[in-house]
Amino acid sequence: MVDLSKEIRAYALRNALEFGKADTGKILPKLFQHGLDRKDIKQTMPQITKIVNEVNALSAEERNKAFAELKDVVKEREEKEEGLPELEQAVDGQVITRLAPEPSKYNHIGHALVFLIQYLYAKKYHGKCILRFDDTNPEKSTLEYYNAMKDDLAWLGIKWDEERLASDDMPRMYTLAEQLISEKHAFVCSCVQEDMKSLREKMKACPCRKNAVQKNLDEWKLMLAGKFPEGSKTLRLKGDMKSNNGVMRDPVIARISFAEHFKQGKKYCVWPMYDFENPVEDSLNGVTHVIRSKEFELRAELHTFILELLKMKMPIVREIGRYQITGAETQGRVIREMIETGKINGWDDPRLVTVKALRRRGFVPEMFQELAQTVGLSKSSGHIDFSVLAAVNRKIIDARANRYSFVQDSIEVQVAGAPAIGKVTVQFHPDKPETRDVEVGHSFFISAGDFEAFKGKEIRLLHLYNLQLDDKPVKGKTSAMYTSTEVKPTPKINWVSSGTTARVLKEDGTWISGLVEKAASAIQIGEVVQFERFGFVRLDKINEKGELEFWFSHK
Repeated sequence: MVDLSKEIRAYALRNALEFGKADTGKILPKLFQHGLDRKDIKQTMPQITKIVNEVNALSAEERNKAFAELKDVVKEREEKEEGLPELEQAVDGQVITRLAPEPSKYNHIGHALVFLIQYLYAKKYHGKCILRFDDTNPEKSTLEYYNAMKDDLAWLGIKWDEERLASDDMPRMYTLAEQLISEKHAFVCSCVQEDMKSLREKMKACPCRKNAVQKNLDEWKLMLAGKFPEGSKTLRLKGDMKSNNGVMRDPVIARISFAEHFKQGKKYCVWPMYDFENPVEDSLNGVTHVIRSKEFELRAELHTFILELLKMKMPIVREIGRYQITGAETQGRVIREMIETGKINGWDDPRLVTVKALRRRGFVPEMFQELAQTVGLSKSSGHIDFSVLAAVNRKIIDARANRYSFVQDSIEVQVAGAPAIGKVTVQFHPDKPETRDVEVGHSFFISAGDFEAFKGKEIRLLHLYNLQLDDKPVKGKTSAMYTSTEVKPTPKINWVSSGTTARVLKEDGTWISGLVEKAASAIQIGEVVQFERFGFVRLDKINEKGELEFWFSHK
């Protein structure tokens, strides 16, 4: 790992001199241009925190002296771009990958990364990417999730070449299942679930395994005709009851369900299980390469076995690590319960890492794409800290997000002795020519937090001048004395002279209120901007009171 201690200290010192206090969130993005490898982010964060704490403990004089010795370290360097590694047996123009979501929940970031990797490989080899919904669980698959998944994938920048529903191939899957029965590889089982589970655990075959082929075929046809109640019959594959891999012990490959399907309605009442439908569909669709998370690794043996029995082509399968966001819940069942009990507000609640939630918070498709390139084909599972997502996203949006002034829990400041300026012209972004005029009077609003941190001290109003704050407020107001326009190493704070009420939904699901400058009225719904010294936010809507409602993205 590259030693970046000097760079960390240099940027922390500069950040502290500019804003009065160094912020760990501002340091990490700078390090990518100094050789930081994304795989080393987790190990680098504690070092950043340690150095930032050390810098914040220094006096202004000590910071100035230390920065003078390190200022040459602060420079831009070209970041090395890395692509996806080569894919086994990939032939240019002949690679076919597939995205195979089950439309039973909203996509979370783990799904997004795997989908993007498969799509990017299809593009890398000038091949084809199929979007195929594994929708053969009618109880869970819904039109809502189907539409939401398509919307997420399109937003991520995925342009699939073909779209399919596995349920459209039900007749073909029935034919293949009947082939397995006729060739003595499958049987109709009448065991109840508890007995079946017990026998599998004991590695013992059930009596139904000895059924004659004709009996199995007759009962299979009666299953398809809807003559048996749910749970009374299943179709099982003759696997290996002595296998150490539990999925190989005579697995169920089809079951009875009379639930109405969102597209097929009540056309079918026997539904293939994932372990039968998924490999069969891959082969039917001509998929050459399957990239999926490591959780499916044990199922690979069964999928290969089924395709060998059916004499169907097996795609090349590559399992990659399963990545979780530290502290985030991603299980669909658990999230549904949280929504039903009111613990969260929905699939786009800011406490979730669904694509829908991150998108609403202001994360951009390029963040997911860059992270997918970083994860690549690594088999190492692990946890990604949310700060990593924020760092990658910040690096992308920082160059284009306009800056605005926002003050939380505002306190009015009456300034004495200040020159009559009238207005000040401020750039929307340090690297953009566009500006806005901000009214300047003798009364300002600053945040209660800034007042508590700097009361009785000299501070600088960003883009304006210096003043000496009083040490106490009276009924939400305080006073200050103008000192000078000289740029000093004094803390810089935000201010609003006239503006509008704004609310920000934080990452923990709570709301905060404050004032945002008047120019913010031009922000478009869905636009991501930066509230200086506060963080990046996305304008979600204007409520019935005329207040601007933002969702907090990250620092």
